[in-house]
Amino acid sequence: METYFTNLIDFIGTFAFAISGIRLASGKQIDWFGAYIIGLVTAIGGGTVRDLLLGIRPFWMLDGRYFLTTGIALIAMLLLKERLVKWWNMLFLFDAIGLGLVTIVGISKSMDAQLPFWVCIVMGTITGSVGGLLRDVLLNEVPLLLRKDIYALACIGGGLVYFLCRYVPLSTSMTELIAASVVISLRILAFRYHLHLPVLNSIQSQSKDTDSKE
Repeated sequence: METYFTNLIDFIGTFAFAISGIRLASGKQIDWFGAYIIGLVTAIGGGTVRDLLLGIRPFWMLDGRYFLTTGIALIAMLLLKERLVKWWNMLFLFDAIGLGLVTIVGISKSMDAQLPFWVCIVMGTITGSVGGLLRDVLLNEVPLLLRKDIYALACIGGGLVYFLCRYVPLSTSMTELIAASVVISLRILAFRYHLHLPVLNSIQSQSKDTDSKE
């Protein structure tokens, strides 16, 4: 049952991330195949990097349903494009849901590899955020991961809650659900209330201002 639940959130997260990637590609004059590739990279990019770091065969080489899920996401966008573009908040929600779900999948797979908890949190963060990083690079955007938005930090927060729940203890399914909800909630709350880390100002510009005052 627990394995089934993990697989379920994996594919829901894949669909959500694929939708978010295809949505961003829609404003870049990219054809359908290009949009599919962007959606696929967004959905599987983080998990691929995670598996390579873990020294195992990337998950999508063993299961073609990730390609099918991305195809379904593309069809959904083509059929509901006008509605989804109007529902921008809904598309943001897809990205937040994808972030939360695949982060937990990354932690779960790292747990199976019997890695220390801090490595599992790092792997979960990589799984959740690197796909979006690759998407933004391909679309020539400043990666969301490197901007002031609370993104990777939401993954880390969810990872910490995951291991706190294990000490309670709760069932694996309940732990995964709570931790994923924390990631999603942190992402949404940060966006809703404009919460972010301080921006690193240009050291060069500050130096020029100091020189001019002198």
